[in-house]
Formats: sequence, structure tokens, C-alpha cells
Amino acid sequence: MASGCSGGSDGETEAILATTTSTQDSGLLDELLPDFEEESGCTMKTVAVGSGEALELGARGDADVLLVHSPDAEEEFMDDGHGVSREPVMHNDFVIMGPEADPAKVEGAADATEALTRIAEAEAPFASRGDDSGTHAKELALWEESGVEPAGDWYFETGQGMGETLTIAGQKSAYSLTDRGTFLATANLDAAITFEGSDDLQNFYHVIVVDREETAPCAEDLSTWLLEPEVQERIGDFGVEEYGEPLFVPDAESGEE
Repeated sequence: MASGCSGGSDGETEAILATTTSTQDSGLLDELLPDFEEESGCTMKTVAVGSGEALELGARGDADVLLVHSPDAEEEFMDDGHGVSREPVMHNDFVIMGPEADPAKVEGAADATEALTRIAEAEAPFASRGDDSGTHAKELALWEESGVEPAGDWYFETGQGMGETLTIAGQKSAYSLTDRGTFLATANLDAAITFEGSDDLQNFYHVIVVDREETAPCAEDLSTWLLEPEVQERIGDFGVEEYGEPLFVPDAESGEE
């Protein structure tokens, strides 16, 4: 594993990884990065922010490699010439969490847009990240598809990452859109998954090597390493022992975009 790593070849053994709070909060980075650093000789500085902010860091040249889940924004990033490469790594799905009693009756909705419409009609509390993250972008796209413009006392923005937003939503008996992995990994939530499984809730992650004046070798090494079969298998196994199901599905061989 990591036999092709070149991180130490020219003395540049550090790189900045800008990634989403979901990869951090789920524990996946803690599972993978120490082994990558040991095998490659690289030292990764991790900045966990929303996908939008991660892409901005890359565009400014303040990050070397990105692991993000905001496909439209990622494609724009690549079209603008900020990325050397963009490869599929894994996916999971979004779910709508909320009070176990499900006061808006979203469980029986046909899809996520109908579920959100029911929440708006009931004016049930809804916690939005409001932080330009991939999850926030997905939430806004679903609201737009539903034809509902969320506003009023029932709808509020936390301005926080996914784990913090889930905690706030649980405390306020509110609904929220979240990736499944962070929901499962967030302890002591007084909440349940109230809607899941529709096609409009897929959540794809890509690794992007940032185009800088001097592309960090460790950035390219990490991108290559994440796609190796052994690492992809570890991604697919992550969470099974603790939660009874994987938190992510590997995508390197799938061709998913």
C-alpha cells in the first residue's frame, strides 16, 4: 500500500488537506490519515470546514488537496482551472433527522422534497447549517425543487458544522438534513432518522488535487492512496463493527461522478 508515494523525495513532506466536517465528525479521517502519514512520510494538516469554504481555500492556494461533497461547486472549481485532478472516492447518503414523534409526518413522503414541504407546511422547527457547506448546498437545492422558500421562526441557521448542528437540532426538537455517517457517529442525540432512501439524497465525495505554482507531492500522494483497492476496502468497512452498517461506500472503481 502507498508504494507510489513520493512525499519525501524532494523534502516537501507537508500538505494541507481541506475537507468537510462530515469526514472529520464521522471519524473516518482519524481512521485513515495516521496510516497514510506513516506509509508515505507525509504530514497532513487537516482543516475541517464546509465544502464551500474548502473549495475557497483551494482557489486561494491555501490548501493543497480537498476531500469534498458539493459536485456542482467542484465542477465549477475545475472549470475555473483550480484543480489538477478530481476523482470519486466514496459516497453515502443524506437523511432527514428529527424528533422521534415526527410531528410533520415526513416518514411517509415520496421523496425528500415532499418531506421538506411537509415540514414547511407544519412549520416544524428546522435547523439549517447555513454555512455554504455541501450539505447546506444540497438542502437549498431540495428546497428550491420543492418550491418552498423556507422562512419564519420555524427555520433557523446554526452557522455550525454538521455535528454541532445535529446537537442543536436535537436540543430544539428540530428537523435537519444530515449525512448518514455524521448522524450515526454523533453521540447522545435525542432524535431519529425520520426520512431516508430516496434517489435525491445521494451524497458523493471527490478528492481534488489543487493546482498551485508548486503542487505538493503529498497532495498527489494522498489522492492516489485514497483510491488504492486496500484503502477503498477500509472505507467500505468503516463503521460496520460499531454501527452495524458502513458509513461510506467506496467509489474509486464505480466511475460515479
